[in-house]
Amino acid sequence: MSIDLSSLGPADLEALHGVLAKLKGGADNSDVKKRRKRPKKQAIQYLEEDEIERLFRAVKDPRDKAILRVAYHRGLRASEIGRLDLSDYRVKDDRLQVNRLKGSASGEYHLCANEVRALKAWLKIRGPAPGPLFPARTGKGISRQMLDVLIRRYGAAAGLPCEKCHMHALKHSCGTHLLNRGESIEDVQDHLGHRNIQNTLVYAKLTNRRREQRDKRLRDW
Repeated sequence: MSIDLSSLGPADLEALHGVLAKLKGGADNSDVKKRRKRPKKQAIQYLEEDEIERLFRAVKDPRDKAILRVAYHRGLRASEIGRLDLSDYRVKDDRLQVNRLKGSASGEYHLCANEVRALKAWLKIRGPAPGPLFPARTGKGISRQMLDVLIRRYGAAAGLPCEKCHMHALKHSCGTHLLNRGESIEDVQDHLGHRNIQNTLVYAKLTNRRREQRDKRLRDW
């Protein structure tokens, strides 16, 4: 079948050109690119060190304080907290075996003083029975949903912004605060169980405190 183009007017030719372009996939390329364009990643949320202190002052329950202390200082995901077992905690040595998810590196860590105090206070109530370190009423490890309830409750009591009242903000806070304290990128990577150091470098971009500290050290350089 052939078409006599000489019989077509300007408007008809323009319409035909559009149809042919669509058939070749050329007309909608810009629209396809727009649809395929990935949304910009939102900046990660973390708590300032004074906000962390306000959060812990708002927590009175021994179990909840132990949960949040371990979650923050170990940089745990919510799903990893419920997986902690009493057998993971070596009380005499103040060491905790952390089994991370999503391909992160697991390991045994020496706990800091705040974690130890919180855990000892909780274990006096929990007792020595085998099972989850932080059990729910069902006997299983505390759920992500309940952890979300806790962080929102205590975050509100501490007057924290609602966008920071989620468990993953504690993990982000851990990485940021360790770098603020002068820990190396490699040490923070190991502490958080990151296999890819690019995941750790995200935290180095969040604050200027390390830059200020470096500038002070180099003032007489």
